[in-house]
Amino acid sequence: MAKFLTGVLVGIIVAVLAIVVLGFAISRIFAARQPTIPADSVLILSLSGDLPEKAPIEFPLPFLQSTVAPTVRDIWASLRYAATDNRIKAVLVQPYRLGVGWGKVQEIRQDLLNFKKSGKPVYALLQAPGSREYYLASVADKIYLSPDDVLNVKGFRIAELYFKNALDKLGISVEVDHIGRYKDAGDIFTRTAMSPETREVLSQVVDQIYNSFASAVAQSRHQSPDTIRALIDQGPFLAGHAKTAGLIDETGYEDQVFANLKRATHISNLNRININTYFRAVPETGDRIALLVGEGDIVRSESEADLESEAVIASAPFIKTIRQVRADNSIKGVILRINSPGGDATASDEILRELKLLSKAKPLVISMSDVAASGGYYIAATGDPIVAYPDTITGSIGVLYVKPNIHGLFDKLGITEDAVTRGANADIDSIYAPMSDAARSKLHESIQEVYQQFVSSVADARKKSFAQIDSIAQGRVWMGAQAEQNGLVDRLGGLDEAISLIRQRAHLPPTGAIRLVPYPRRRSFVEWLTGSSLAPDLDGDEVAAIRILRRKIPDLPGPAFMQGGILRILPYEWVVQ
Repeated sequence: MAKFLTGVLVGIIVAVLAIVVLGFAISRIFAARQPTIPADSVLILSLSGDLPEKAPIEFPLPFLQSTVAPTVRDIWASLRYAATDNRIKAVLVQPYRLGVGWGKVQEIRQDLLNFKKSGKPVYALLQAPGSREYYLASVADKIYLSPDDVLNVKGFRIAELYFKNALDKLGISVEVDHIGRYKDAGDIFTRTAMSPETREVLSQVVDQIYNSFASAVAQSRHQSPDTIRALIDQGPFLAGHAKTAGLIDETGYEDQVFANLKRATHISNLNRININTYFRAVPETGDRIALLVGEGDIVRSESEADLESEAVIASAPFIKTIRQVRADNSIKGVILRINSPGGDATASDEILRELKLLSKAKPLVISMSDVAASGGYYIAATGDPIVAYPDTITGSIGVLYVKPNIHGLFDKLGITEDAVTRGANADIDSIYAPMSDAARSKLHESIQEVYQQFVSSVADARKKSFAQIDSIAQGRVWMGAQAEQNGLVDRLGGLDEAISLIRQRAHLPPTGAIRLVPYPRRRSFVEWLTGSSLAPDLDGDEVAAIRILRRKIPDLPGPAFMQGGILRILPYEWVVQ
């Protein structure tokens, strides 16, 4: 029996090693191959779901590579190169159910506007479009919609879920303490509706996106913003009504779109090349600028997220990456690309320290994506220039502490806990015992001190007084346009604006080739297979449960909340629809 089990174990080990070796061999075979781009091609910008900032895993097989979504950087580089690529004759934009924030949409939209300067046509074919998809497609020379489809442009809303009543029924209470009257992340556990402060901020968010949408669409469709606002009040639109209103140009199908593209380009046989393939053929030349991506909740962890978990900024791996960038003498400058609502306060502080050391070694510019709030804003406080989109969610300079108490739930289930303690505050983290007044006071002192440090760090970085930053802090969320007015960011724009700044700071020519080198680099299939990057501190079942729940209930807190502790994190989990 022992020999049999030994044989089985050896067989399993040999099989795993064979798979790893085979995967490595396949990777080597296909790694050096670039896709062939035929002449007279239309670049198909088919975008759906999330558009990641951080490069996903690279699969070695060509039929799997085509399923890997390009990053925002990949799309930027592709459209930039396609403008001068004689093989690319036009771009067809096909957005479908985009799951991104408004910052990324503004980036891709500007990239398309820059491409249009080449004189090559840009067409859009919409399928079940909402406001994001239409906003992106509005730059096109011609917008098409299937005759029976609906243009679901009807305005904007933010809705919050509140769990207090449900928790009361379950016998669960949540103790929340925060510094900053707008730091309302715990409200979803302790209230049944928005506070006046929450309503004030979310109204400002909706106003910014609504007005930004109306202005951009109006300019592209040669209408006034007031006309677009009036049309929004009439939405959603059947395809025919959308054409009559001037929101689209034609109703039609894909073959009709290509027939019209052939006439516009005077090419009878147009080929199609998808962005998922094309971005791999873009040559990488020019001065090397690191694009250091921090995406997701900031957590204290010694390992990165695995293939199935949510994106996180795990402190130890991210700090290691920062040091790699700092040590690379070929890197002329660094763009720190942040897409994070914040998270663990200590992890944020450790990351900021390493970024300040990086700033002393290399020119640094911060580029904010969809969101760079709370801890996500804190790590931007290096004293270097900050660039944000008008619709980037940022600010939220505040601190909070959240602790659940499930004593009531245990009572309902007939579960009791009996503990032996030494020390006045030994029960401070217990989910069974309520916090004492002394423990609550102790925690309040702690988060007050963290808040003071937060404001002081921002004040020092922005060259303002503590009072000036405190007045616009208080946990308040700002959109990029208002953050610029308040001095929390320096310029409005995206990757092009950040590159312009880094050229100046690194004393590079104002024009010429730039190679944005992504960090962390794209992991290969073999690296994932061999487990060179492991899952975060949450175990697999917890990660899976959180992921499933957040898909069903987006308002649920993310990984940083699950780890607990003192947090610098965005007060809300919401989507502007």
